[in-house]
Amino acid sequence: MPINIPHNLPAKNILEKENIFVMDEDQAYRQDIRPLNILIFNIMPEKEKTETQLLRLLGNSPLQVNVTFICPETHEAKTTNKNHLEAFYTTFSAIRHRKFDGMIITGAPIEHLAFNEVTYWKELEKVMEWTKSNVTSTLHICWGAQAGLFHHYGINKYELPSKCAGIFQHRLIESNINLVRGFDDYYLAPHSRHTTISLEEVQAVEELQLLSISDEAGVCLVSSKDGKRIFLTGHPEYDCTTLQEEYVRDQNKGLDITLPVNYFPNDDPLQEPRHTWRSHANLLFSNWLNYYVYQETPYIWG
Repeated sequence: MPINIPHNLPAKNILEKENIFVMDEDQAYRQDIRPLNILIFNIMPEKEKTETQLLRLLGNSPLQVNVTFICPETHEAKTTNKNHLEAFYTTFSAIRHRKFDGMIITGAPIEHLAFNEVTYWKELEKVMEWTKSNVTSTLHICWGAQAGLFHHYGINKYELPSKCAGIFQHRLIESNINLVRGFDDYYLAPHSRHTTISLEEVQAVEELQLLSISDEAGVCLVSSKDGKRIFLTGHPEYDCTTLQEEYVRDQNKGLDITLPVNYFPNDDPLQEPRHTWRSHANLLFSNWLNYYVYQETPYIWG
């Protein structure tokens, strides 16, 4: 889908160089079609990188996608330029009167905190409640998936003995679900987290469908049976070098960490990693946009 984004958003130049179809607001205005309106609640620390990663995956099909970015009102971002936030972000209070066809709630590196210890937890709870009647389908990623499963279904997160980081093989549990249409029986995806969720707790909730799992990384992809909520514990949106950057960052902090699994060739961090999950990442986002957003959303919201 061509993405309608502000002409001066930093991600625009990167995406155009990658031959991702983006259009500015003037060009979008001239097209007499109903665009999809996607809301992104970006709580990742390096917001500009996350913007580019998500827009890349939203951007290759015949329909327009209008993207609105929001960030928490109850938390001051310390790792994103204030001018960038003022130029390209708004708040939940400013958009809560609107309806959106789809929404993405990103991850956040705050897994060590209990949910109610997160400074913007109450705000996020209000957002997740609001999605029930104002968003056709919401995609929750990594910590966002754990937060959504806890809020909507009471499924808790549990601390892992060591960080789950690397590229892991996943197998499909359900292959006749539209979200994984076209997937191989086994596929690769990145994970980067310190906590996990219980397979048994997911399977105990009648409204949920387990779609894929990894023997090493655990539950990966879960959907509510009505498709209104998708939970993705990994990071298929990650760039090829994101895990490398995180590894170097944690090393520089003096943290006790191990190499990301199945990531560096020959487990040699001096070698460049290979991008082995791109095709399934694109297919997942394309399926979500088509079958869970475009096919389900009303032309005119009532």
